[in-house]
Amino acid sequence: MSGPSPISARLLRDPGHALALGFGSGLAPRAPGTFGTLAAIPVYLLCATLPPAFYLLVLAAAFAAGVYLCGRTARALGVHDHPGIVWDEVVGYLATMAFAPPGWAWIALGFVCFRVFDIWKPWPIRALDRHVHGGLGIMLDDLAAGIAAALTLLLIARVVQG
Repeated sequence: MSGPSPISARLLRDPGHALALGFGSGLAPRAPGTFGTLAAIPVYLLCATLPPAFYLLVLAAAFAAGVYLCGRTARALGVHDHPGIVWDEVVGYLATMAFAPPGWAWIALGFVCFRVFDIWKPWPIRALDRHVHGGLGIMLDDLAAGIAAALTLLLIARVVQG
C-alpha cells in the first residue's frame, strides 16, 4: 500500500495553502509533522512575549483559521488530513507552550512532549482523530495533543521548580 501522493510545491503560491502546509515544512518527504512542529518554534518565539490573554487570542485565531485553511487544502489534495498539512502541528505546539516557562530547554521539552502526544494519540486524542472530520477534525486532535503536552510541561515545571 502506498502513502499519500506527493504535494506539488506550486500549492505554496497560494497563501492559504502555504499556511496549511506549514510554510513548506509539510513538503518534507519524511516526518512532515515533525518538520511542521519545528516550523512552529519561530512562530512561538514571535508570540512568546505577548501578554497571556493576547497569546490565547492569537492561538484561538490560528485555530479558527486552521479549521478553514486545513479543510480547504485537504479538499485540494483530495485526502483528509494529508500528512503534509501541518498547520495543526503549529497550533498544537503553540497550545503546548501557552503557559510554559521561558527558555530553550522548555522549548525543546515542549517540542518532545507535543510530538509524543501527537504521535501516540492516547484517548481522547485518538477518538477526536477518528471521529471528527474536515478542517475541524484536522485541527482538533492536535489541539488536544497540545493541551495534554501543556499539562505535562506544567507538571514537570512544578516538580523542577519546586
